[in-house]
Amino acid sequence: MKKKFSAWMIAAIMLAGMIIGFQGKELISADNIYEQYGKFRDILSLTDKFYVDPVDTRKLTEGAIAGMLEKLDPHSVYFPPKIFEKASEEMQGNYQGVGLMIRALNDTIIVIEPMGGGPAAKLGILANDRIVKINDSTAIGFTSEQASQRLRGPKGTKVKVFMARPGIKELQVYEITRAEISIVSIDVAMMVNKEVGYVAVNKFSQKTNDEMLVALKDLRDQGMKRLILDLRWNPGGVMDEAVRMADLFLDGGTKEKPKKIVYTKARSAESEETFLASDGQEFEKLPIIVLVNHASASASEIVAGAIQDWDRGLIVGETSFGKGLVQRQWAFGDGSAFRLTIARYYTPSGRLIQRSYEGKAKDDYQREAFDRDEQEGDNLAHTKDQKIKGDSLHPAFHTNGGRVVYGGGGISPDYIVKPPSASEFMQNLVRRDMFFQFATSYLDSRTQTIKAAYGDDLQRFVSSYIISDEMMQEFRTFAKTKGMTIDDKDLQKDLLYVRARLKAEVASVFWGNNGRYRVLLEVDPQFQKAMALVPEAVKFAKLN
Repeated sequence: MKKKFSAWMIAAIMLAGMIIGFQGKELISADNIYEQYGKFRDILSLTDKFYVDPVDTRKLTEGAIAGMLEKLDPHSVYFPPKIFEKASEEMQGNYQGVGLMIRALNDTIIVIEPMGGGPAAKLGILANDRIVKINDSTAIGFTSEQASQRLRGPKGTKVKVFMARPGIKELQVYEITRAEISIVSIDVAMMVNKEVGYVAVNKFSQKTNDEMLVALKDLRDQGMKRLILDLRWNPGGVMDEAVRMADLFLDGGTKEKPKKIVYTKARSAESEETFLASDGQEFEKLPIIVLVNHASASASEIVAGAIQDWDRGLIVGETSFGKGLVQRQWAFGDGSAFRLTIARYYTPSGRLIQRSYEGKAKDDYQREAFDRDEQEGDNLAHTKDQKIKGDSLHPAFHTNGGRVVYGGGGISPDYIVKPPSASEFMQNLVRRDMFFQFATSYLDSRTQTIKAAYGDDLQRFVSSYIISDEMMQEFRTFAKTKGMTIDDKDLQKDLLYVRARLKAEVASVFWGNNGRYRVLLEVDPQFQKAMALVPEAVKFAKLN
């Protein structure tokens, strides 16, 4: 199911980007800007002294910084303290708390999933449990953020949580000892059949490759002989982690011709680097297919670009975002920070992945990536790119095997596959959160029955659990109580995906992301095409 382009995805791409030197130093001014600095200082001082109303000079300064960066490229950005704190957590990949994914629904905090290995999971807290009380404070009416603030705290400290569990009258009381919680970069790693493994990576944080290596070894132990790597909706992140991940699948080449993964060019020589693959990695011959879409950006494009340029595997999906700029981060003493573009990165063949942003408003630049209309089909020779590429902005390059690829516009897939277009009806169902709300209500009285029927057998659930006509009628009635009327014609057009979304929400309660993904992949045309192309990926692997 195609996800709707939204403001949060733009924000994710803008905030993640490509980062060098995550732990930045505090900023020091340079001598050659004193004249400009003096002008700014005078304007700020005069405004503070003479403006008709009292002014907040801090806000004025932060506004001036943001305005200054707007005159540069779309990915140089300033972070106020609170936003930077959250961004740092995402990039560092950890925080201190109890390890629960939660969300608010109808004034109730519902557990979406206990994080594997976290203190909450170890105590037996389950998906679909309701948090009624945290210590001495009721949690009824809390937002997700309010609940998270109370659940988080220094590791080693304790928090008492009172849970209501569907089908059980008594409240479940847990005293949870907070711990260091990893924010995982991998949404799911599972076998989709006896030979094909599937890994979905949502970002590149400082621990991503470690997670990836653990996942790959576990899948190999389960019999994995081919891999589908899903980088769709991955906005990027830490550059070193992208390099390390690409290196898992590439050999080092020869002394005369070492294999590049990526290299950078900059105005300053100290910002220029070349990253080479190394020999001895365990998955250098593993047949691989990489899924990308319009939201795959930055670090995701480094991995996909290296795989494609060395003809190591196949790229399937839609042309990626086209973000080929590298940022360095500096932190200020007040908890704020900024990231400044210091270099451009290039794939092994010499491609600059960055799309042109000259003369474009930031919003137009962002939307441009999602508005591309691509022709579906085999694109191994990249002839489908020639209508939009091959000009001065999109020069031609060659893969290791001699295939033509183009720079200046993201990574174009070897096989272009569009997701199903999301109808306005489906978008409304998603916007109104109908699937999650209904599944939560539906399972209140059926959790134990479904658990007894399927146990831990996800595959049997996927193959045999049916969204019945009776359940669909309940869904219609439920939507009506929420002020949404479901039209028969609209429902029939999207019936396959409506049933899949409902089934996925049910599966997620028992199997978390593994359940949700396993169901939705069944109706995912990009994934299904990747599965059909596995024999071609095997041929590519043998050529290396």
